Amino acid sequence: MNIYLDNAATSFPKPPAVVSAMVDYLKHFGASPGRSAHRLSVRAAREVFETRQLLAGFFNLDSSERVVFTANATLALNIAIKGILKKGDHAIISHMEHNSVHRPLRFLERAGLIELSVATCDAAGFLDLNHFKTLFRPNTKMVAMIHGSNVSGTVQQIGQAGHICKLNNAIFLVDAAQTAGFIPIDMQRDHIDILAFTGHKKLYGPPGVGGLCIGRDIMIETFVHGGSGSKSEFDTHPEIYPDRLEAGTPNTVGILGLKAGLEFVMGKGLGNIMKQQLDLTSMLIEEISKLDKIKLYGPSGIENRLPLLSVTIDGIDPGALSHVLDRDYGIMTRPGLHCAPMAHKTIGSFPQGGCRFSLGAFNTEADILKTINALKEILYKNQKL
Repeated sequence: MNIYLDNAATSFPKPPAVVSAMVDYLKHFGASPGRSAHRLSVRAAREVFETRQLLAGFFNLDSSERVVFTANATLALNIAIKGILKKGDHAIISHMEHNSVHRPLRFLERAGLIELSVATCDAAGFLDLNHFKTLFRPNTKMVAMIHGSNVSGTVQQIGQAGHICKLNNAIFLVDAAQTAGFIPIDMQRDHIDILAFTGHKKLYGPPGVGGLCIGRDIMIETFVHGGSGSKSEFDTHPEIYPDRLEAGTPNTVGILGLKAGLEFVMGKGLGNIMKQQLDLTSMLIEEISKLDKIKLYGPSGIENRLPLLSVTIDGIDPGALSHVLDRDYGIMTRPGLHCAPMAHKTIGSFPQGGCRFSLGAFNTEADILKTINALKEILYKNQKL
């Protein structure tokens, strides 16, 4: 029996309701929303609108019009970063950032457009708030920060960081790719100006859909122009949200899959989801900590942690470990640098990276027990060599 522990890459399996919603759209009303006046197009438009409303309520965004759909969180982050920062601006990130934040900002820096500062984090991946406070300048325009690390599982205190940003009049952009659908996020409470999310991880939707939740006073320059279904008489692209950042036929089937995934999460309740997955994570951490020659990275417990952990084993390459787990035990993990080399440098697992175990809503205690036994066998065989 296969055990899927790569939910930080994409959640699997998907809830049956997600598959049903996508099939229902494709079979019964697969028209383009907002592009026609017939009943199928109207129904599709209504479903997309309802998805925006659900997301706005879920993240406490004050207007569903400011929910913008994109292909994924990476595109969403690029749209926000490149649509706001201008020549002469200064931006701040942390040492735990994913390449989807790090690379576009370095691109702008190398082009001579912006200045970039990096806030230090400790060996567990937590932001040094005192150092962070010292990095603000008069021209600091944006802070872009990961909420939960896809490498170590570390969850940052974004409310504290957001308050500091507000005091310094800096736009706070949060990368919630790993946390949306697992940790309660309140854009008002946490002083978040822009939230980037993806649908295929902890919101249990399909790949190919993500987006931005954009605060009321934030304007992002349009990056794509074309058909919008509104203001068609003009040769300029509409300036109103969401059309401002959306052009062309939307990924309606993906959006409706995301809607069903969000409803699945809301039905189970974030508190129940967190308890179930963190209880299993705690079991995995406790048992791994007893094993010799295996190093666990990130927080020592489950407080301020996602249901994922990265490990290395002395004498075994992370890629080889992941391969053996898959081939011999049917346990699927992800090895390497996880598109976040800065994070691996911070926690001490660079350049080899680690082997990551990430849990989802459908993992069980039996999965964890089998994983622990597999690691014990691998360690025993390696010691015999």
